Amino acid sequence: MKDQRALAYVNLFAVLGAIPKLCELDVEAKKLIEGANVSIGFAVKGGPKGTLTFKDGVAKMEEGLNKPIIKIPFNTPEKFNGMIDGTVLPIPCKGFLHIGFLLKKFTALTDILTKYLRADKEALKDEEFFNKSTELMLNVIANAVAQLANNDKVSMSSASYIVDGKIALNIGGGPSIAVIAKDHKLSVCHNVEGYRSYMTFRDMKVARDLFDGNINAVAAIGFGDVRVGGMISQADNINRILDRVSLYLA
Repeated sequence: MKDQRALAYVNLFAVLGAIPKLCELDVEAKKLIEGANVSIGFAVKGGPKGTLTFKDGVAKMEEGLNKPIIKIPFNTPEKFNGMIDGTVLPIPCKGFLHIGFLLKKFTALTDILTKYLRADKEALKDEEFFNKSTELMLNVIANAVAQLANNDKVSMSSASYIVDGKIALNIGGGPSIAVIAKDHKLSVCHNVEGYRSYMTFRDMKVARDLFDGNINAVAAIGFGDVRVGGMISQADNINRILDRVSLYLA
């Protein structure tokens, strides 16, 4: 079962945390934040706190409340998760003068993000859209792995066996991202150099099929569509956490 607190961490830092990458990849999203100078702080009681900042045409997500211009509190993780599901209306306690950005541009950004992360089959027939959608999913999944490893009891058990170092997640001919283990806590970075182990998907299609659950990871390794190397125990335990990710992002 899903733990609502762990899900809140995934929703904040993996799902909403994909907005900076979205603003890099999508022209419409990039236009929405042009000239914006605003930050949104999300504060979940008993759960995560994070600040999403838009400045100079760049978006950035960071942990903690970094003096946000708009602050949105949630008294339970369930309420925050409800905002992500569209069943709870977020009500800011600070920054009412910037409510227009929240209601218009931020909402538009989340709509674009949803379009990519829950893409329909027709949209995925366009190669450019397919590649952008898959790259965004890679980012979401890597960050979800880190958040679950740090907050989900089952995933924390797997993380306890992961030795320190980088685990590179690569898509052949496409993007890469790294999960960093330090004292059994995981984080994410975009620099994969100096990795200790790796998991490489043959191409965008294989990565997408795995992300969508259309092919079995073990079978994909057997067929050579996914290559795993280096410190195998690292990759093996990351793979165990990936099983949990599919549950939380379903």
